[in-house]
Amino acid sequence: MRKHLPLLFFIAACALNLYGRYTGNSELAAAIKPALMPLLALSVAVYALDYRMDRRALEILIGAQLFGCAGDILLLSDELAMFASGIGAFLIGHIFYMTLFGGKSWKGLSWWGWILCLAIMGGIVYFLVTLLKIEGELLIPMAVYGMTLMLLIFSALCGFIRFREKGTWGILLLGTLLFTFSDALIAAGTFHVWDFELREFTVMATYLAAQSLLAIGGFSLARKN
Repeated sequence: MRKHLPLLFFIAACALNLYGRYTGNSELAAAIKPALMPLLALSVAVYALDYRMDRRALEILIGAQLFGCAGDILLLSDELAMFASGIGAFLIGHIFYMTLFGGKSWKGLSWWGWILCLAIMGGIVYFLVTLLKIEGELLIPMAVYGMTLMLLIFSALCGFIRFREKGTWGILLLGTLLFTFSDALIAAGTFHVWDFELREFTVMATYLAAQSLLAIGGFSLARKN
């Protein structure tokens, strides 16, 4: 039972955070938010004790979650500098995730495949940047962040197409898609393009689902057979 405690605390923290978002209790949501990713990382670390794990892969997975924690904390502020720093923390977390499963899924991909995929991803990012009316000093950082998200999706999609472990790669793919959707909602609200009553609740619900799915899929990849 003890090994399940971090996960139970994580689930409880998610429920409290989402309750705060749903009811408009921003103080409760903000108070709980910094504990979310550390609890998820602790859950991963505790469950890893029962399996033979690739130590480097496990460290990369936990590192991604801890940078997610840094991003969560920084995005609690409305200041532009803090927002940019939070995006930077998540960017590093995404690079950790890509290190975990991108290198494996990309291996052997032809140069024309890369050119085609980069062209498609660049087109999607250009469309989103234009749609969200991002300009000024945030244009380049947000475009770089968008391309990183596209590469994250691409990494999981390659694995899903190319390998037998459809369950693991499908979980990772869904996680990357939900992460991108959550970030798109944040950008839409930040740049005053689209807002609705439960936007912040939807952002957190999809974000927590994304991080949980990436944790499950990443844990599976880190296990040694």
